[in-house]
Amino acid sequence: MKINYTKNVEKWGLFEFSAEGRIDGNPFTERAITARFESRSECRTVSGFYDGEGVYKVRFMPSFEEVYKFTVEGSFSYSGYCGEFTVLPPSENNHGQVRVHNKFHFCYADGTPYYPIGTTCYVWELQSDELIEKTLESLKNSPFNKIRFCIFPKHYDYNFGEPRSYPYDGTPMDGSIITKDNFWNYNAHSEGNRWDFERFCPKHFQHIEYCISELQKLNIEADIILFHPYDRWGFSDMNSQQNALYLKYVTARFSAYRNVWWSLANEYDLIKNKKPDDWDEYAKIITECDPYGHLTSIHNCVDFYDHKKPWITHCSIQRSPECTGDWRNIYGKPVVIDEMAYEGDLQYGWGNISARELVRRFWEAACRGGYGGHGETYLDENDVIWWSHGGVLKGESPSRIAFLKKVLEDTPAGGLRVKAMSWDEICAVPENERIAVETGYHLFYYNIMRPSFRDIYLDNDNTYCAEVIDTWNMTIENAGHFKGRFRIALPRREFMAVRVRKL
Repeated sequence: MKINYTKNVEKWGLFEFSAEGRIDGNPFTERAITARFESRSECRTVSGFYDGEGVYKVRFMPSFEEVYKFTVEGSFSYSGYCGEFTVLPPSENNHGQVRVHNKFHFCYADGTPYYPIGTTCYVWELQSDELIEKTLESLKNSPFNKIRFCIFPKHYDYNFGEPRSYPYDGTPMDGSIITKDNFWNYNAHSEGNRWDFERFCPKHFQHIEYCISELQKLNIEADIILFHPYDRWGFSDMNSQQNALYLKYVTARFSAYRNVWWSLANEYDLIKNKKPDDWDEYAKIITECDPYGHLTSIHNCVDFYDHKKPWITHCSIQRSPECTGDWRNIYGKPVVIDEMAYEGDLQYGWGNISARELVRRFWEAACRGGYGGHGETYLDENDVIWWSHGGVLKGESPSRIAFLKKVLEDTPAGGLRVKAMSWDEICAVPENERIAVETGYHLFYYNIMRPSFRDIYLDNDNTYCAEVIDTWNMTIENAGHFKGRFRIALPRREFMAVRVRKL
């Protein structure tokens, strides 16, 4: 019987054990494989999965640079296995998985600050190889360090085609023609699907793993959407047992990738056959089966989920960002506004705001102590739209979002919060009060207002340097050194900011 496993792996890298095993019956439901990993500092037991063609696998993400011993057992085989491997120092761009830091913000496992600058491409990984490569190249040259996407294919306007693969063995509906006039009648169409919800299609998941790995090379977090309502294939109508089997399989396959986040649902409140208690039960499966505690959220359309639930690590919200401070106060968690409407020109209000407005919303979110999310929905003659398919970015916002990202990376101590100053400006200071006092860092943002000057007073004792930031034209100009009350001249343009720091 053939076995294979990684002999050396970097810290927070991916160890994999694979072995041939039993194929009688249904390997997905009637066989199990588990492994126990032990080092001087860590001991974990993780579940594996059946990967098709008689092969079973177990994956593990080590957290220490030590020698690990492991034992593998289960009904997949008539015998057990054991071995050891060495964990090496992490490579230059490997900072570990992202965690919540300082209550409202994020950092990597090694302490490096992480500022989520996300984008949405719902089914980019289910497109052709050529389009996937275009998407990865676009991401490589973008500011985005997080991307939201689905495991299940998506059925919605501009998404009438079939995906490259399906998550289950079986066949889709019998050639019914989907058009813009009948695409909402998907419940009728789902009756034509023939799926075996107890037999996964490993190639579908292997391909998603390839995409997760490619994102990891680009230092991009994979915010994986587990359920969504836009479905004509019947995946959103699975029963609780089928959903549980799916969640256990997904966590066994993906959890060991350090760049994975779990989004339990996109627009959970539109999935009518699932109630609040169901989501809590599914979240319990995820948190119990994921040994590494990856970030976990749930996303709304109209009604907010109760983000106070302990399994939710951060708020994933669909709204404009003006209430970011309120959400921080209510939920006591990081606020990520993953959908603030999209730059584009579709007929829908959520998909036709200007680049200027999207950039304004990013700045509003950041200065109010949260984080914004990007999306692009420009019409295309082939219906290849970034928000769903990926491809090539066309909009004006990404370069301006990159400029904001650099401003965020230059903030002391990682992360901002609102400070009450004048009623007609937003003032952000470092989240950490001690750092805020020591640095005197203030970031004033004037959004759609166009003042010709602003008077600023912080104290009489310290000298401050001030800079004028044009958030649209992406310039930073030194305005001089000041003490006491001082005046900053501004160019009577929208979207200006002033950054002030102790000299």
